Amino acid sequence: MSFLDKDYREIITKAVIGKGKKFTQDTHTITPSHRPTSILGCWVINHLYNAKKKSEDTIEVNGSYDINIWYSYNDNTKTEVVTERVTYCDYIPLGVLDDNCINDDYDVICKVLQQPNCLECRISNKGNKILVDIEREFMVQVVGETKIFVKVKPRGYKHHDDDESWDYAVTEDELGNLNPDFLESSSASREKD
Repeated sequence: MSFLDKDYREIITKAVIGKGKKFTQDTHTITPSHRPTSILGCWVINHLYNAKKKSEDTIEVNGSYDINIWYSYNDNTKTEVVTERVTYCDYIPLGVLDDNCINDDYDVICKVLQQPNCLECRISNKGNKILVDIEREFMVQVVGETKIFVKVKPRGYKHHDDDESWDYAVTEDELGNLNPDFLESSSASREKD
């Protein structure tokens, strides 16, 4: 197709020019103030993140969250909650990428598909640390300016009357509602006039 083809127009618009998705599992090591006897609970809160374009085909997501672990110690006679803020950096490859982007002015949209979540929380083999397995998943989209080509009608747009676009077929329901004596009663009233 020629760029000067009279049947086409170039439109510059913002569009999604790249997409990617990544699922990650991490193991974090937490050091409590006491030697744990058993794990009573674990939860992840306060997730914060931001995303930026790292290279032509990669998005970098930096984030952090708090891991809270409720554990017992001293032979299950006392309990405590340990909280630790952890950070992460995920690199998400763009699986779908449009090479026809006009400039380098991009917007990155990042959506959490799976919030950071505890899969397993266990005491380490040496017994003085706690290991926490976390999962998370992101989907990213890159929005940028691109060109689209639109075919136009060579002879322009022809306006049609609205009546031409209506379907005047009579349905069975409409036929059932007709008054068979309508024409006779209309003729009789005209004869009286």
